Parts: sequence; structure tokens; C-alpha cells
Amino acid sequence: MRPLLSTSALFLMLASPLPLVAQTRTLPERLGYPADAKLLILHADDIGVAHSEDSATFAALDAGAVSSTSAMVPTPWISEVAAYAKSHPNADIGLHLTLTSEWDTYKWGSVAPKDRVPSLYDSTGYLPADVPPVVAHAKPREVERELRAQIDRALALGIHPTHVDSHMGALFTTPALIATYVKVARAYHLPYLAVKGDPRIAPSDMALEAVIVAGPEVPRDHWLQFYTDAIAHLKPGVSEIIVHLAHDDSEMRAVTVNHEPYGAAWRQRDYNVVMSAEFKKALEDNHVILVHWRDLQKLMVQP
Repeated sequence: MRPLLSTSALFLMLASPLPLVAQTRTLPERLGYPADAKLLILHADDIGVAHSEDSATFAALDAGAVSSTSAMVPTPWISEVAAYAKSHPNADIGLHLTLTSEWDTYKWGSVAPKDRVPSLYDSTGYLPADVPPVVAHAKPREVERELRAQIDRALALGIHPTHVDSHMGALFTTPALIATYVKVARAYHLPYLAVKGDPRIAPSDMALEAVIVAGPEVPRDHWLQFYTDAIAHLKPGVSEIIVHLAHDDSEMRAVTVNHEPYGAAWRQRDYNVVMSAEFKKALEDNHVILVHWRDLQKLMVQP
């Protein structure tokens, strides 16, 4: 996920109430922790894009270095994600709902038939490279059709998602797109990424305290410090740190050509951080507990 709304470490996303039983307890208490517990979903974006991305993320999941990931269903390597999901049924895998195809020479289209979602395509015949064309041209009815197609495709492949979020934040941009995102999440009884604090939203006791992601303004030689500082400043509640994991290999360099931010070296740095002893020590020293989207999913009222 390349963050759209801000290059700062913390950004707010819109939310709407999920169909939950009314609760007065805090989210940590509902998850079985003290009210002042610092709970963290350490989340790896973008699996399905490339083997390098999948390989690094699966290694981090297997090592317990990250607690969650999300897959981009339209991408070429989604079948590898499905194979991993089948062999790791307890892995916390959500869906990174995708309306963009950002790389210069490596592209994908929709899951729904193109003639059923024509407003989602640009003049190149692919999903657009950036979010503004989505905002300008995507019709909410076609967006809903595509989001449902992505979830249905994941289910058909044997991926049972624990949550949904939005690639490049495209679904967090307009009231119509936000409403479509929430509608589809509710229809499939999936928790969705949303953060507390926006005055335009109704309170949601499933909203996260913060979402933290390294932006282009972070000095490349202070990568570990950025993350350890973020951990030191976590507030009680459930927060999420989003990382982008891959190996700096020939495949990933080809996929991300001309993109230093969120490119191959960037993703290798994220991988090195989450796998490091220093990062693990920062979690321990700050009494941060890793949790999963699946834990939040269990709190939802089932149909």
C-alpha cells in the first residue's frame, strides 16, 4: 500500500460503525487485555504482487515477525497466496482491495469482466496508476461490483479473509467510495481498516487508535529508528503499523522500476527491520503485544 492521504507517519482514515453488539468496554478489554494495554497489528501489505513480495512476507509471518498481511486479488501471484493460505489455515490474511495498478511496466486489470466495470480502466487498458483517476471516473456501482468480485475470487481460491483494507487508500477518498467500501465489508461480515478521530464519522468501537506507515520523508539511514520511535509512542488500544516486505532482487527491481519510494530496496529495509533483534526488543521493552485482525473478526456479530 502506497499511502495516498499523507506521507507522514500517522494518517487518519474514515470509518463507519460495524454491526456489533453495543459495548462499553474498550477494545483491548473486549479482546481480553487490560484497558491500558498497547496492542499492535504489525501488518505487511501487497502480497500477490510478486514472488519476492510473497516470499519475504511468508517468512516474516512464519517467524512471527508480523502478525497480519493482505492480498491484492487482481495481481499475477495471487495463486501463490492461495497455496500458502491453504497450507497455513491460521495465517491472518486479509484483502487489500485494489483499484489501481501503479507500476510503470507491470500492470493488472479488474477481476470483474472489463465490460462490467469500464469506469475503473484508464486509456492504457489497465487499472489506473494513481488514485485521482479513480476519484474522477470510477462509478460507485462498478466499484462495488469489482470489490465483491475480488472477495468472491479470494474465497473461490481458498483464501478466507480476516479483514479488508484499501490499496493506496483509494477507497478512503470520497464519501461515495467510503460508503461502498463499508457496505461491501459489512455484506461479507469482515472488519475493515478505519481509524478514530475524524469528526465526520460516527464513533466505532472497532476503529484503531492509529495507523503508522513510513513515508518518503523518513531518512533512509534512520529506518530502524523510525519504527522503534513509533513503537515507543504507541498509545493504549489497538494500533497498526503497515510495512511493505520484499527482497531487493532482480524480480522486485523490475516490478518497481523508476519507483524508489516503496521500491525493492525500500521493501528490503522493511523486511530487515521487522526481522531484526532490535525491533523485537523495542516491542518487548515497550510492553507491546502483537494481535491479529482475526481477533477483531471474532468480536463481530455473525449473520
